[in-house]
Formats: sequence, structure tokens, C-alpha cells
Amino acid sequence: MSQELKAVNIKILEKEYGVSCPPDEEDELLSSARLVDSKMRDIRKSGKIVGMDRIAVMAALNIAHELIKAQKEIKHHGNDTEKQLARIQEKVELALAQARQMEL
Repeated sequence: MSQELKAVNIKILEKEYGVSCPPDEEDELLSSARLVDSKMRDIRKSGKIVGMDRIAVMAALNIAHELIKAQKEIKHHGNDTEKQLARIQEKVELALAQARQMEL
């Protein structure tokens, strides 16, 4: 069964947009709109990029870059965590083996 969509108005650089989304995703949509608005304002303030299309593309590229960096960081930390867990498991297994030897 499909979920009903809710009409949500968002504002980016003084322009309003109507967007449909599931009711349980409204907060994320509004947060996303604030992020895009903030990035676009920062780019516009720099004065280096002219034109709304170019500002929007640069904001999208900046956000995508931040996402990719965060994903790489999570993956790197995930690998470190797996290695740490493997070392802990080895130590536990060694301690259990030593405890078994003492029982004999």
C-alpha cells in the first residue's frame, strides 16, 4: 500500500517551491532545503559565480563532495573497527584456550 504524499512549501534563495513527500520525511526535506539554501547563499555571497543555474550546480557539487568525503570516512573507520574487533576476538579465544588448559 503506497503512502499518501504531503505538499510541502520550501524556500530557496527567496523563491518558493512546492514539493511532495511522504509525511514522515517532511523534516528531512525541510533540513535538505535549508542546507541547499545555505550553500547557495554562500556561493552567491562569494561573488565568483553568477547566475542561479550555476550557483545551483556549484551548491550541488559541494554537497555531493561533502557526502563522498563522509562516506569514505565512514568506510575507513568501519575497516578500523573490523580490525579492532578481530584483535579482540583473537584475545578472547586465546584467553578461553588458556583457561581450558588450566582446567585440565
